[in-house]
Amino acid sequence: MKYPEIAAFAKFMRQKMLDISFHSGTSTHLGGALSMAEVMATLYGKVLKFDMNNPRWEDRDRFILSKGHGVLGFYPALLAAGIISEEKFATFQTNGSDLIAHPVMNLDLGIESSNGSLGHGISMAVGIATAAKRKNLPFKTYTLVGDGETNEGSVWEAAMLAAHLQLDNLTVIVDYNRHQNDGAGKDILLIDNMAERFNAFGWHAIEVDGHNIEEIVAAFEETVCNKPKVIVAHTTKGKGVSFMENDNSWHHNRLTKNNYELAIGELNVE
Repeated sequence: MKYPEIAAFAKFMRQKMLDISFHSGTSTHLGGALSMAEVMATLYGKVLKFDMNNPRWEDRDRFILSKGHGVLGFYPALLAAGIISEEKFATFQTNGSDLIAHPVMNLDLGIESSNGSLGHGISMAVGIATAAKRKNLPFKTYTLVGDGETNEGSVWEAAMLAAHLQLDNLTVIVDYNRHQNDGAGKDILLIDNMAERFNAFGWHAIEVDGHNIEEIVAAFEETVCNKPKVIVAHTTKGKGVSFMENDNSWHHNRLTKNNYELAIGELNVE
């Protein structure tokens, strides 16, 4: 394995997703968080430029979680990167916590934007990338969207504008797990040619196996000039836990003690 440290990061994230979901005693969006792990581990373990001791550093790269319900794939990345503490992480969904079921902007915790209503994060990312261009600032902007989220017209409005403005400092990652809240994406609004659609909007599209770290790293490192980049990451909802994989009942569900122990046991099998 070429990037064992990123694979370990992703495994740590999955364990923390399950831990905090079970111990919070609430229903959580597990399936779409598990599908994000390798992408988020690559971002926070290798790609993003940030200072864990100074989250407000002006030249930091910006990451926006546009699929805001995927926070269980976000907060463990902040924890593993050293941006938030174990103590802060443990407050997830407790009364008065900064870490709730959707991200709430808090720069000191590495959360660049509040996101809940789907389709908004990519628009905000376009604005931030535009500001960086106009101010001649060196940072890059990244945002992760769900494939179901691309049903929103605002995603494509943002895509048109990003291409028009030649935002080559912007990268969008599509978590293409083919499921959404109400079922299989093909049954709700079929978008089976995601890369071709973004290419038609003037983007540089790259398709990868969203669980293959070498492919993900190579896609992030590919240089693009005068075009925004999109990485279409083909993923599996519930990845890493056999009884959750491609089972949309785990889009939003509550872990029992029995299935928590089964899931943790699977992750710890080498």
